[in-house]
Amino acid sequence: MSAARILVVDDEPGVRDMICDTLRLSGYEPFEASDGFQALKWLRENSVDLVITDINMPNMDGYELLERMRAIGDETPALMLTARGERGDVTRGLRLGADDYVTKPFGLEELMLRIAAILRRTMGAGGSGESADIICGPIVLNEDRHTVTLNGKPVDLSPTEFKLLYELMIKDGKVVTKATLLDVVWGMAFAANATVVDTYISYLRKKLHTDDFDGIKTVRGIGFQIVAQ
Repeated sequence: MSAARILVVDDEPGVRDMICDTLRLSGYEPFEASDGFQALKWLRENSVDLVITDINMPNMDGYELLERMRAIGDETPALMLTARGERGDVTRGLRLGADDYVTKPFGLEELMLRIAAILRRTMGAGGSGESADIICGPIVLNEDRHTVTLNGKPVDLSPTEFKLLYELMIKDGKVVTKATLLDVVWGMAFAANATVVDTYISYLRKKLHTDDFDGIKTVRGIGFQIVAQ
């Protein structure tokens, strides 16, 4: 399968270079645009598998770019970059058809994981367009179908529980900090709200832990991880 083609739209050359260099090292084929106007013009003549766009840009911002793309029937998946704490940015972007978002400043590892998740969901194995199952021990999660099974049996999760589990599972055993979970799952940026993470982790454990599996681990003072055992 050929490398996924990704258009990076940001008015900061340093940010574009950083993302594009990382994409190349990860096996993707990146392209660049300095604002939404340039990106839209480029997209009229070329196709990509994903658009990564900043929101705040001159000439044409990320909102208008996405709005114009969708208006002409361009359903290319989009990941938006937004300033930390601007929850309204996220809501508006998702309403316009964004597939996901990452808040600035962001870690490149998190960005690559989100890119991989979008491409897995939209390209799929053999271009089926359906996301692959994410598996960890006896747990199988499918984002498109919004299903979770434990040892083959369906598990009923609330939307927040599902999103929390998804964030743990896409990290593939890596530790996820409380601050990251607060930001991504709840849109909160303050450690004072960290107890909500512990509360929902306890909900997940009650629903997913069995005599043979207790894979949701606490890493004291840092955060949580899920391991297959």
